[in-house]
Amino acid sequence: MRNKILLAASIAAMLTTSSVIAKEEIKNSWLALSQSELKQVQSYNEEYKSFIDKGRTELTFVTETKKLVEKSGFKQLTDDSQIVPGAKLYSINRDRAMTLMVIGTKPVSDGVRIAGAHIDSPRIELKGRPLYEKNGFALFQTYTHGGMKNYQWVNIPLALIGRVDKKDGTHVNINIGLNENDPILIIPDLAPHVDRDYRKRTNRDVIKKEELDIIIASKPGNDSTVKQEVTNFLKTNYDIDIADLVSAELALIPAVKPRDVGFDRSMVAAYGQDDKISAFAAVKSILEVNKPELTAMTFLVDNEEVGNLNNTGADSSDLVDTISQLLYQQSPTTYNDYILRKTLRKTKVISVDVNPGVNPNWPGVWELGNAPKLGEGINIKLYGGGFNANSEYIAWTRNYLDNADILWQTSTYKGKASGGTIGSALSENNMDVIDFGVPVLGMHSPYAVASKVDIYSMYSAMKAFFLNK
Repeated sequence: MRNKILLAASIAAMLTTSSVIAKEEIKNSWLALSQSELKQVQSYNEEYKSFIDKGRTELTFVTETKKLVEKSGFKQLTDDSQIVPGAKLYSINRDRAMTLMVIGTKPVSDGVRIAGAHIDSPRIELKGRPLYEKNGFALFQTYTHGGMKNYQWVNIPLALIGRVDKKDGTHVNINIGLNENDPILIIPDLAPHVDRDYRKRTNRDVIKKEELDIIIASKPGNDSTVKQEVTNFLKTNYDIDIADLVSAELALIPAVKPRDVGFDRSMVAAYGQDDKISAFAAVKSILEVNKPELTAMTFLVDNEEVGNLNNTGADSSDLVDTISQLLYQQSPTTYNDYILRKTLRKTKVISVDVNPGVNPNWPGVWELGNAPKLGEGINIKLYGGGFNANSEYIAWTRNYLDNADILWQTSTYKGKASGGTIGSALSENNMDVIDFGVPVLGMHSPYAVASKVDIYSMYSAMKAFFLNK
């Protein structure tokens, strides 16, 4: 009897100890949330899904962001703007990049807090002279924007969105396929009955880039070809000629809406979560910054998926130009280039971008001790090889995340893997820059998956960054 009592006591002690440890070592973000916070997660994700459904490309994301921030009192930055504490301003760079600013109580010259993210995503684009006819079909010739697995983009509904710029200076917006009453476009694959000669292709060549041309019509007129009918359609409906497509930015994107994933609705599937998760969080978080100690900025850029190129990408001088303008308009008599360079050196940046998370079907591609897992918080990216933020900036980052009770993990690729962010472009201006993000399944696919709690955690982390002293 005595032995049974001792055994029962031992088991009770073990259970008590394990429950204490479990509480102290919570790793899954869902388990760390109160009922009130769970409601906030759900509410935030509903708004997120609605926003990215409209803002699918850099052009539409900037348009939707402008609407959102103006409702919150942001005004466009002009040469006459008053750079005073609490002022809320925005600047748009060629309709494809955007900077939001809330002026701090300390001078801009004391340094700036910047949350940077990109708003372009992998997609298919049209060539300059895209229209041709083949075997009774009218097609558009295409090329790709960003790294993708081409075979994932066939046999799915695609929408054509973007704009055409005409020689007279007018813009013509195109949006075909997103409305449920619109026709969709499609790139059909070969049936398994006739693809025998193609089965030995390697993964990335199952569908080659030149095989991504999209079918747009198949019905000729009584006295016209299918190609001529497409020309007539564009002229009748949009008042554009085929030659106008040379000066167009048109993207083929998945014509599917963001949806909840799982019996528990714990995840979101959507096109363009790379990097709309971060970009939307950067916008939402700065809307809640009223009068920070240091000036807060959200920097949204184009063309990260192709190397931060062009005057709307992170390699542009636009961000530095904007900081220069703030410095000059706040103190025109003392402004000089040396003041600008000192300000950049005092500036702290988070370059936020998603990265692949551990996939339950292929866990072996990660060294799991340093792998980002869905639902376990944001991830600090530690690439190694000279690409990391310096250790003191990492420590500073850990401190404000922990103080705000935001769970985080680290992300390091196994062996050598590709990938990058806008961080390297910003660090070239001598700012402190750290890369972090959230894990995503199916990155660069037409329909990637992310955890709702991670999506919300990114927003919480950015708020903590802006307000940390």
